[in-house]
Amino acid sequence: MSKHSFQKVLGKTEVLTLSLGAIIGWGWVVLTGGFIMDAGSLGTVIAFLLSAVIFYFIGLTYAELAAAMPQVGGEHVYSHKALGKHASFICTWSLTLTYVSVVALQAAAMPVALEYFFPDMKYGYLWTFAGYEVYLSYVVFGILTTIAVTALNILGIKLSASFQNFAVALILLLGFVFAGGAFFGSGSTENLQPLVKNGMTGIFPALVVIPFLLVGFDVIPQTAEEIKIPPRQMARLLLISIFVAIAWYIMVSWALGMSLPADQLERASFSVAEGAAAAWDSPLAGKLVIVCGIIGILTSWNAFMIGGSRAIFAMAESQMLPKGLTAISQKHRSPYNALIMIALVAVISTLMGRQAMIFFVNAGSFSLLFAYFLVAVSFLVLRKKYPDMERPYFVRFGRLTGILAAVLSIGLAILFLPGMPAALGGIEWLIVLIWFVLGGAFYGWALWKYK
Repeated sequence: MSKHSFQKVLGKTEVLTLSLGAIIGWGWVVLTGGFIMDAGSLGTVIAFLLSAVIFYFIGLTYAELAAAMPQVGGEHVYSHKALGKHASFICTWSLTLTYVSVVALQAAAMPVALEYFFPDMKYGYLWTFAGYEVYLSYVVFGILTTIAVTALNILGIKLSASFQNFAVALILLLGFVFAGGAFFGSGSTENLQPLVKNGMTGIFPALVVIPFLLVGFDVIPQTAEEIKIPPRQMARLLLISIFVAIAWYIMVSWALGMSLPADQLERASFSVAEGAAAAWDSPLAGKLVIVCGIIGILTSWNAFMIGGSRAIFAMAESQMLPKGLTAISQKHRSPYNALIMIALVAVISTLMGRQAMIFFVNAGSFSLLFAYFLVAVSFLVLRKKYPDMERPYFVRFGRLTGILAAVLSIGLAILFLPGMPAALGGIEWLIVLIWFVLGGAFYGWALWKYK
């Protein structure tokens, strides 16, 4: 579908680190302790294993489609061919909200992470938003970091991928250091008790949030035209990244459960950092975890800038968004206007303070699952409409896989509707509404302009 030439620079390592860097962001530093408090250590592991089952079926549909249609925009291409232009716009615009939400989350999270090192960095009170004070120092730092990450992406995917390789390797190393302290240092199996708390009632809150933690493997199809390995190998790496990330989260959860007793865990602001400090009996270990988390913010931010900009580019090239969003740097081969569009949303999020993280997580989770549902439907439709399409990665029991992926995706999405356990709040629905009103305006204008 793309008429423009992207650089084919992403090899096996870059594909894997792009996905892993997207998935392993900042959430594991601050959310893992809450999961354990709600569900227990084993209960948290069960929540991740259940999520692994869900994402395995979703991932299979992606793997087949990505290998069969390795074009920029990924989901946009699949849904367009299967369901037509209107459904394709809804699918891709929903997914783009998730990508933009992650970028916005990171912009708000970065100053919060730095509080661990600089607790007195609050200067220039501006206002209170959703119960949290917003400071000029936080806004300025968030904006400066947004500019830096955007500039990195404008300079081209090769530079972004090199950063991703180094940063993900460092995250994995520091993660294993933390786990080593828990397993072979001062960690204790006694701290794991009770293994399961509150049954499914405790596991359920984690199961609702975890999908947002695992988003990122879908960045791979967005960059398909920039990947230089065979499509079948790309599909396998997509699935591998899901299971490596889940194994990472399980390792961190179990290590944290061993590191801190329940009373300390309940009081911890940065639970994994405090767990590492306790496991190694050294404040330096806690600081290294925060450094790891900050690096995770940057890798996730970088990956979703890449993925989101390609999704926006693909929609614009299909005349669903203004044509200016197809602009590509002749020197660096990066879609700079699409990158700037995402950066503007991140700048807005810095004005909302730390509560923006919660709002964007919830709004992005809902839109993500709806997009996954439409991808699963596209998978089923394409199997029926184009049975002879070349599929380098062919999924056995395709009909069952597609149905399970669709049912599981929409089932989780329903949990965010009013009256359900994970129902979105007013501001979160407002984010969804504003995003789709904005998208509808763009789409309507494009239909009129390019008819």
